[in-house]
Amino acid sequence: MPRVYIGLGSNLAEPVQQLQAALAAIGKLPRCQLVAVSSLYASDPLGPPDQPRYVNAVAALDCALTPLELLDALQAIEREQGRERKAERWGPRTLDLDILLFGDLQLDEERLTLPHYHMHARAFVLYPLAEIAADLVLPDGQPLQTLLANCPFEGLERLDGGDRPAVTVG
Repeated sequence: MPRVYIGLGSNLAEPVQQLQAALAAIGKLPRCQLVAVSSLYASDPLGPPDQPRYVNAVAALDCALTPLELLDALQAIEREQGRERKAERWGPRTLDLDILLFGDLQLDEERLTLPHYHMHARAFVLYPLAEIAADLVLPDGQPLQTLLANCPFEGLERLDGGDRPAVTVG
């Protein structure tokens, strides 16, 4: 089964609890096994500045679903947790689940681009990802550590251990 990395983010409706509930739901996906979860990180919003800070994490799972099956399952989790897709890009949201990497797959389709199209420049993705996969090499052969060297930790705050997701992994 390919190793898949999922980025999680929330800045509405109790973000820590949103991520905990999403991780519990991800852990119950058919033909998938949750294998690692990063710490939680607070980050400044990318979009309009008049919104709350985000809480972000990255999860790793081994998954036998196809990429589009997984995307559909993740979007169902988002909807179940109150996500409403609006025209405003990078606006506030209850939950955002992004497939960052799906094994070594490179894909550019209307609904899904893999690796995630802008992960290389997002500290709130790279630092949690490095916490659970420090030696990761991306499908294009670039080491994660190289991306980290070019993406400062600015705007991020690693939340203390009391805010780690309450999820059993393994």
